[in-house]
Amino acid sequence: MKLLQCILTANSCYRTGRKIKPKGVMVHSTGANNPTLRRYVQPLASTPGREELLAALGVNQNGNHWNRPDLDVCVHGFVGRLADGSVAAVQTLPWDCRGWHAGTGTSGGSANNTHISFEICEDGLTDPVYFQRAYQTAVELTAMLCRDYGLDPLADGVVICHQDGYRRGIASNHGDVYNWFPRFGRNMNDFRADVVRAMNGEEESEMIYYRNLEDIPAYYREAVAKAVERGALNGTGGGELNVSEDLCRTLTVLDRLEKLD
Repeated sequence: MKLLQCILTANSCYRTGRKIKPKGVMVHSTGANNPTLRRYVQPLASTPGREELLAALGVNQNGNHWNRPDLDVCVHGFVGRLADGSVAAVQTLPWDCRGWHAGTGTSGGSANNTHISFEICEDGLTDPVYFQRAYQTAVELTAMLCRDYGLDPLADGVVICHQDGYRRGIASNHGDVYNWFPRFGRNMNDFRADVVRAMNGEEESEMIYYRNLEDIPAYYREAVAKAVERGALNGTGGGELNVSEDLCRTLTVLDRLEKLD
């Protein structure tokens, strides 16, 4: 994981100076088709290493980044694309700063008081390569935070997303990350398990995804086509499957056992 630091010192959240004792990590995704970090993160003239950060992030020409006052939102970090197209994480608040990310839940409580937060910059939600790289970076960032703060990612309520927070009554009603992860066969249980693996030093090989049937190798294609024909595999619409090689392999085994006939 590549981790940069660009603290949003002009954001009103940072300026309040409130602190928390982190008890968990809340994962968000931005809900906008813009995977670039520069959309949200920009250094000020006074930011240490400003020129290097601008070179890495790229310049936000619209001025709608989050390093400015009078915004009612701020997170501790972002995951997204740098100017060179690679995926990285950026810390944007001190980890023990009270963020403005969860809102108030139905219980009257808020994960703002307990959880470190970060946003994964969404794209069009159909690119398996970007998803895997952003997902893995998010896993590694969460693993680092859990190690640093002595958190158990499998304990109840420790590693959650915004929608999980809503269901627990400690966040407003947003759907992230369930609008995105399931498109690529992942959910928060998978995420938590992957965080544990990362904490244990187990590296996950980069998953291979195939966008449509024509991209799938011939030795998998017949089984995948059967699954599509029978309605067991629907993809993301418009003829796009975004199916992983692992799933192709599983379907091929099932086909050999005549389970798809």
